[in-house]
Amino acid sequence: MSTKPTTTDLEWTELDQRAVDTARVLAMDSVQKVGNGHPGTAMSLAPAAYTLFQKVMRHDPADADWTGRDRFVLSAGHSSLTLYIQLYLAGFGLELDDLKAFRTWGSKTPGHPEYGHTTGVETTTGPLGQGVANAVGMAMAARYERGLFDPEAAPGSSPFDHFIYAIAGDGCLQEGISAEASSMAGHQKLGNLILLWDDNHISIEGDTETAISEDTLKRYEAYGWHVQRVQPKENGDLDPAALYAAIEAAKAETGRPSFIAMRSIIAWPAPNAQNTEAAHGSALGDEEVAATKRVLGFDPERTFEVSDEVIAHTRKALDRGSEAKKEWEKGFADWRSANSERAAEFDRVAKGELPDGWEEKLPEFETGKAVATRAASGKILQALGGVIPELWGGSADLAGSNNTTIDKTSSFLPEGNPLPGADPYGRTVHFGIREHSMAAEMNGIALHGNTRIYGGTFLVFSDYMRNAVRLSALMHLPVTYVWTHDSIGLGEDGPTHQPVEHLASLRAIPGLNVVRPADANETVIAWREILRRYTKEFGVGAPHGLALTRQGVPTYERNEDAAKGGYVLFEADGGTPEVILIGTGSEVQLAVEAREQLQAAGVPTRVVSMPSVEWFEEQEQGYRDSVLPPSVKARVAVEAGIGLTWHRFVGDAGRIVSLEHFGASADAKVLFREFGFTADKVAEAARESIAAAQR
Repeated sequence: MSTKPTTTDLEWTELDQRAVDTARVLAMDSVQKVGNGHPGTAMSLAPAAYTLFQKVMRHDPADADWTGRDRFVLSAGHSSLTLYIQLYLAGFGLELDDLKAFRTWGSKTPGHPEYGHTTGVETTTGPLGQGVANAVGMAMAARYERGLFDPEAAPGSSPFDHFIYAIAGDGCLQEGISAEASSMAGHQKLGNLILLWDDNHISIEGDTETAISEDTLKRYEAYGWHVQRVQPKENGDLDPAALYAAIEAAKAETGRPSFIAMRSIIAWPAPNAQNTEAAHGSALGDEEVAATKRVLGFDPERTFEVSDEVIAHTRKALDRGSEAKKEWEKGFADWRSANSERAAEFDRVAKGELPDGWEEKLPEFETGKAVATRAASGKILQALGGVIPELWGGSADLAGSNNTTIDKTSSFLPEGNPLPGADPYGRTVHFGIREHSMAAEMNGIALHGNTRIYGGTFLVFSDYMRNAVRLSALMHLPVTYVWTHDSIGLGEDGPTHQPVEHLASLRAIPGLNVVRPADANETVIAWREILRRYTKEFGVGAPHGLALTRQGVPTYERNEDAAKGGYVLFEADGGTPEVILIGTGSEVQLAVEAREQLQAAGVPTRVVSMPSVEWFEEQEQGYRDSVLPPSVKARVAVEAGIGLTWHRFVGDAGRIVSLEHFGASADAKVLFREFGFTADKVAEAARESIAAAQR
């Protein structure tokens, strides 16, 4: 571990220091005006954030989406002012009025940074540790992108080479997700990732000694990171020169991710509030704000004070950004000239388009044959792998069970890894037994852009992933979760591994589309529709979760209406349906068998397969009514999970064949029989519903 960066060529003027102190004043005033927020960290981190945005990062404030830019992640999202103020100073589009509107309705400066809401915000952060994993995902994506378009270039010479910077706090590093992600980053030797730790020893409950006493730097050394500690100035303030030198040393360390510990004093230099837990999440108060302004040489009677000289100085970032972009574009033009085919591929990917003829590669499965939908999904991925190079992914150590190996000969692993097929630009990602960070890394990969990512585990372990899944929905990210072993049908592993409440719980997340195909051919249509929805032509995106069976299920004729989320799989014979049976996933076959019983008894019965409730509810009312006619009150929904999803579809006279308790350890066929998932039970429920509808 290095503790004393010894060289620096940082140019630091009085105007730079005044700009840092201005940032501190703006943080205090913004929180004071609204009456709530987190001023202390934004005050103490001002030198670090300013150094990054004004002295280190390659970015163009006039083009925040420039492909060649460095990325910045504020994992400590509660300190959103740390980011907002730098976006304002550098000229990303925020102005002083936006800071004055901090945390208020309709403002560009919400309480935590929100991707897509504020220009320059690369990811939505707030739940601690998520940003660390996002940054790891971005670093992974940057390497894979380089492999797609410029793999032979010498290190640091490609237009696709850039850095990912992140700032994390004590809370981020205490959350388990950051441990998972940091372990992954060290294993992958992500030399393009630089993580700055705000080591201020304060959390909401006071000194961090209340909860943690480990040696964090040794922990990161054990992960395989390049570790440095930056000492503060004698007065306790962060030292920009020492920090700059540490960052330069980190950039030179291309074989490992870098961890820089910054010992700071929260709310520095507030005379009474500094180094207190109160400064973390509360306004400092008028007297303390005035006293701090006096210390910094500002007028205590003025608020949101920004001198013309300071803003003119910091907005030079626009000129520097323009020059950096022009220089990058020269190298990019040279690359295009030398790589015409790759350049055409880059243009397609950057536009969010899929390659011509990709749908022709999709398999079609023989009807009548029993195929597990997880197996069908695996065959689909392997078929698409050769035609969609930007599609990559893997599993949380369950690839053989999830069927997520897109290429058995190519693993995303760093140089020096001894395993066969190891390739720094490989297709198959081994996320390890780290479901939570896998999901958040996938978010980071999607946010980085220019690739398409998926990741798998058992459906029951989606609980480990839920916070990251929620954030992917909040950000409308094109990530695909492959969740297999989707019911008690997984069998003998028992109730700890059998999802019961998970489907309904995941469907409750706004913006997440859950897709549970009934058979192999529905799985084909599901993958096709998911990939189509991730194109820019479709519009606002959404993450998707595929819920797939372990056990084989009958294969039916392919019906293109499966892409609408719900459709008539088998129509009633003999006239208008007297009852509708709604099935999803592996339980569709039960509805089909029950229909045969009912039809034999003279009851016209329609079977509706509904692989995705969300897709179905997007359809026009006329289509939905054609599938579920309002005049047909007798309805049965069948799904091997809790029935919460289905009440709105079956109505008052309807019945639901569901599982309202945990499973057991036994063969899948035994479990379905013992828990009442049989054609007989579905037919019985149908008769009850018909009787109820006639009352």
